[in-house]
Amino acid sequence: MPNSPEDKKRVLTRVRRIKGQCEALERALESGASCASVLQQIAATRGAINGLMAEVLETHIREEFSASEDGEKIKELLVLVRSYLK
Repeated sequence: MPNSPEDKKRVLTRVRRIKGQCEALERALESGASCASVLQQIAATRGAINGLMAEVLETHIREEFSASEDGEKIKELLVLVRSYLK
């Protein structure tokens, strides 16, 4: 979990954006929107959730390992993690 106020604010902003996307998806389903439109909204929501997960994981890695490990190795690990989350 992000501990700094900046990280926490950034994560909460992402969560609120995802909440809005989910609400829009719900409205689209209720109104009978086209399948293509619904699938596009689902893909956008999934991308937003993946971005949230990447940000929380990156913050965790930086907070847990930056004090005791080599900074370059942490950067390499973050690049690797980001590539798998896309």
